[in-house]
Amino acid sequence: MKIPLAAVLAAFLAVFLVCLVGPALAQQKRREQGLTLSEKVQQLTEMSAKRSILRFNGHKFKDFVRSTPRNYSMIVMFTALAAQRQCVICRHAHDEFVIVANSFRYSQHHSNKMFFAMVDFDEGPDVFTSLNMNTAPVFMHFPAKGKPKHSDTMDIQRVGFAAEAIAKWITERTDISIRVFRPPNYSGTVAVAMLFAFVAGFLYLKRNNLDFLYNKTLWAFAAIVFTLAMTSGQMWNHIRGPPFVHKTQSGGVAYIHGSSQGQLVLETYIVIILNAAILLGMILVTEAASQKGDVRKRRILAIVGMAIFTVFFSLILSIFRNKAHGYPYSFLFK
Repeated sequence: MKIPLAAVLAAFLAVFLVCLVGPALAQQKRREQGLTLSEKVQQLTEMSAKRSILRFNGHKFKDFVRSTPRNYSMIVMFTALAAQRQCVICRHAHDEFVIVANSFRYSQHHSNKMFFAMVDFDEGPDVFTSLNMNTAPVFMHFPAKGKPKHSDTMDIQRVGFAAEAIAKWITERTDISIRVFRPPNYSGTVAVAMLFAFVAGFLYLKRNNLDFLYNKTLWAFAAIVFTLAMTSGQMWNHIRGPPFVHKTQSGGVAYIHGSSQGQLVLETYIVIILNAAILLGMILVTEAASQKGDVRKRRILAIVGMAIFTVFFSLILSIFRNKAHGYPYSFLFK
């Protein structure tokens, strides 16, 4: 019996299509069904072994965070790190998030019960849309069971986004304790060493003429600088490590912390400038009273000094009033 050539070609073509299209259809069907729990944990474990923070797009976020089953928690940072987004605090928050993720990765409590991930707006805009999210950065906890609650979103307006604050929030949500290990920063030590070297070299060059050490103006200036630095909150910054600036609820940038229980790094510099201006006004008034000579010149110094003192004291009083809610007093500014 002779088989027609057309039938042979048709059979060959059918086998070829089955071999070519079959795996693709099977893979599509498998994707629609989703990954199993063991596959999710295995893939997450393998990815987290390479980097402490996993970068997710829309598909990976759906597969590993939103879909079930899941027996692990996900700590996700939603951010916008692209330069064109001009999100300065996003970069600061990302640095702190990396510190927390690395601290957990190398801690004794590390396990496959919690993973850290990040979704950038330019890589997963559909994720931001699905969560009705229009600001960044945002830290969210996706529990192993159930949907995220309101408390699963970190309130960075209240507590900031320092690594220690993030670790404390994670402990509250997951009962997993993370001890933060910051990478060593030798910039302060180097700066102090250079300062001492400069002072020692200067004293050595001036060893035959040290009369400047008895200069009252020099010591007064040094005392003023030290006092301004200490009263502005530099020690708070050193101990607590607050963020440089803050993100408001409307998505803007805040330079002054809204609570008397916290402060920002930039706020410290603002306080130094205001206190220095107040001090300048007091010095002008004092000099006008103690000088002898042209009365008109002394009167101008006194008026300028009082104006500077009044304006800048009103400003710093206004800042204190806005931070200490309920403080009743104000002067020129509310």
